[in-house]
Amino acid sequence: MTLQTKGIILAIVSAVCYGTNPLGALMLYEDGLNVNSVIFYRFSFAVIALLCFMLFRKISFKISFKDLSILIFLGILFGISALSLFNSFLHMDAGLASTILFTYPIFVAIIMALFFKEKNSIITILSIIFAFLGVVLLYKGDDANVSSFGVFLVFVSSLCYAVYIVIINQYLKMEALKVTFYSMLFCAITIFIHSFFEESSNIMPLINFNMWFYTLFLALIPTIISLLFLIKSIQIIGSTTASILGALEPLTAVMIGVLIFEEKLSLALIIGIFLILFGVSLIVLKNYFERLLKIRD
Repeated sequence: MTLQTKGIILAIVSAVCYGTNPLGALMLYEDGLNVNSVIFYRFSFAVIALLCFMLFRKISFKISFKDLSILIFLGILFGISALSLFNSFLHMDAGLASTILFTYPIFVAIIMALFFKEKNSIITILSIIFAFLGVVLLYKGDDANVSSFGVFLVFVSSLCYAVYIVIINQYLKMEALKVTFYSMLFCAITIFIHSFFEESSNIMPLINFNMWFYTLFLALIPTIISLLFLIKSIQIIGSTTASILGALEPLTAVMIGVLIFEEKLSLALIIGIFLILFGVSLIVLKNYFERLLKIRD
């Protein structure tokens, strides 16, 4: 097996693992666990696993006060993103929610254009149009379980994640594992504080095997394994190729929704999903296309 092949396999496994988020979440909802509890246990267990991993690798936990303030803000953003996404699963099909979430690279491009003076190219505009048409088609699907509030929640989640990525790239120079550890730590703290706002949001105890199994599943499969494999794949094949293979994330979520939770999948929904993924792929490959156009000119 070549190194390139290994990198591709790692990226595929990472994307498929992340796409299993709805499986763990919906199973826990069926068992009576509320959204705050699902997210709190997911990230708390993930933090414990990362803590052990970093201690084993002897990675320093030391950070500056400036970095601490940024990481706290990132944790809050991460928490809002997770709360919005996992709440959207209660208002629309989880597979469709995961597909709309995948629009975050487009939000990144828009933020970079608005706040960092990065020029919007025709490719960026086309990607936004394709993604928008895809979301419209999701609404038009005859069997679509899509609500306006659910879509709003997913867009909030996607936007928060996009801001999270921009802040890391622009203001934080730190190794990925350390950033992820502190982000998840402050995310778990954010969720814990939020749980006191309403009685229905209080953290619930894990009282049976299913609850323990699926919370550990969420912490391990779509969080730790997905993260570590993604970092390794980026090191081997680069962020662009890894991002393209990331399209398997929403596709995995859609298949889980259809095969396990009997979510409906019409032709309109399939075309809508394709348009969203195509739009995102344009953004990911923007630099390649722009170089190609310059060569032809």
